[in-house]
Order: sequence, then structure tokens, then C-alpha cells
Amino acid sequence: MRRITVHAVFGALALACAAAAAVQALRLEQAQRLNAAVVAATQAPVGPGTTLPPQDAAPEVRLARAGALARAGAYDTAFKTYSGLIQPTELDVLGRQALFNLGNMYLRQGMALAGNSGKPDEALPLVELAKQRYRDLLRVSPGDWDARYNLERALRMAPEEQDSVAEETNVPVERRRVMLRDMQPGDLP
Repeated sequence: MRRITVHAVFGALALACAAAAAVQALRLEQAQRLNAAVVAATQAPVGPGTTLPPQDAAPEVRLARAGALARAGAYDTAFKTYSGLIQPTELDVLGRQALFNLGNMYLRQGMALAGNSGKPDEALPLVELAKQRYRDLLRVSPGDWDARYNLERALRMAPEEQDSVAEETNVPVERRRVMLRDMQPGDLP
């Protein structure tokens, strides 16, 4: 009787391990198909008649295609693809990445426009759009240091109005000399 029980337990454990292995094999196959689709989306040709990726495609594939479109200079199509991934009510990981990439796309366009034309005024609307995207992302994910850094870069390109007004007026700062007993001027307590 003991032998039959041990064999039954061993058989049940073997079936459980086989089921777990089958589930993991299925997940691996799905991940490989998704990776192949992402690679195909990034390597697909981009031309004047480039269309949006289908809405039934996986979000990862659409994100990869939007990045390829932005790198190729198809900014309008990339914008539409990124915007389709951003859900304002609930921003998931891919939505945050799309928002970050959209801000990067605007910032790169603004930097290229300011550098090539020598007219930074033409780049200001794009830099402002980039700043807004970074701020939207930081509202949802305040610990995103990449977005903070890029926002800082955008702010250096196009300072906020309050900062530029204060710098232009050159209002002298009133200084007072305070003398403390037993302290030499310039010493800090």
C-alpha cells in the first residue's frame, strides 16, 4: 500500500511539473512572436505613404513602429501612433514610455530646427510641446529622472516667462550688512 501511494504522489508531481513546463513553453513562444513582430515593425520601410500600424497590433509593436517612424522623420504618423498609446485616464508602462518618447521627438525636432536655421524662435513651439509632455509624465511618475533631465534641457532652451522677465529687469538685490559681536566680516556662524 505504501508503494502505491508513493507512486501516485510521484505521478501527480510529474504531471504538475509537465503542466508548468507546458505553460512556460507557451509563454516563451508568445514572447518570441512578440519580439519578432517588434523587430519587423522597426525594420519596415518608411516612405511618404506610410500608414499607421493596425490598432489590433500589440501595443509593444505600435510603440516600436512609432519610434521607427520618428527616427525616419515621419513625425505626423509617429505622433498619431504615440497618441494612440497614451490613455489619459490610466497611464500604463507603455503609455508612459510613449509620452516620454513623444516629448523626446518634439525636443529633438526643436533642437534640430534651432541649430539648422539659427532662428530659435521657430523652435519654441516644439520645445514648449516637449516641456508639456515631460510635465504630464512627471505628474504621473514623479520619480522619472530621465523625464526630469529632459525637462531641464528643454527649460534651458526655452526658459519660462517668469524667469526671463526677472533676468531682463536686472532689479538690484538689496543687501544689508549685519555686524555680530565677536564675528569677523565674512565669517559664517
